[in-house]
Amino acid sequence: MLLQRYIKNSNAVVRLILLGIVLTTAGCATTGESPRPGRAGAAETADVADAGPEIPARARTMFEQAAAVLAAGDLIDAELRFKEFLLEYPQYPGAHVNLAIIHTANDDGDAARAAVDAALAIDPDHAPALNQLGMLLRRNGNFLEAEAAYLKAVTSSPDYALAHYNLGVLNELYLQRLDVALQHFELYQALVGEDEQVERWIADLRRRVAATQRTANVAE
Repeated sequence: MLLQRYIKNSNAVVRLILLGIVLTTAGCATTGESPRPGRAGAAETADVADAGPEIPARARTMFEQAAAVLAAGDLIDAELRFKEFLLEYPQYPGAHVNLAIIHTANDDGDAARAAVDAALAIDPDHAPALNQLGMLLRRNGNFLEAEAAYLKAVTSSPDYALAHYNLGVLNELYLQRLDVALQHFELYQALVGEDEQVERWIADLRRRVAATQRTANVAE
């Protein structure tokens, strides 16, 4: 039931993620996956909106057009556009992250991991790439490794809300750490503003954490 509850919220998160991935070089950034999936975890696509002026105008235009195609759901055209982009501008990890998202949607886990690895080879601290790595690891049942990837994402970018969201999902559904899940959902909510669905999850977790604490106190 909990997993179904997360999944119901997933499409909205993915749409937000698609508008938010980062196209980062050593000095430039744009973002990548969506922030509100159902409780299955959220990925992030790259967005050039926050990139610095050092990003060439042509690169910005190509990236924005490819991201718009991806957001519209045309995975084939989006993949071609991001690959074309990388032929001219191979130094932007966000494009590799978006390719990883496309490969994941196509159930090609090996290609998705290769794309994430390519992004991290450019920037080992790239938060969207680390977030996507966490999602791939979680899908394969490597929960502690996924947690490490998400935690590295929020360490390198403390305001990266999506990784906090995914840490909340991971800790509630898979690691059964309700108090930790609550902390990360609260951090996510503080960063993105009011998310009514997540607010309900937070209220539910607060009740469950309080009940667990009461039970522990009685047992003592």
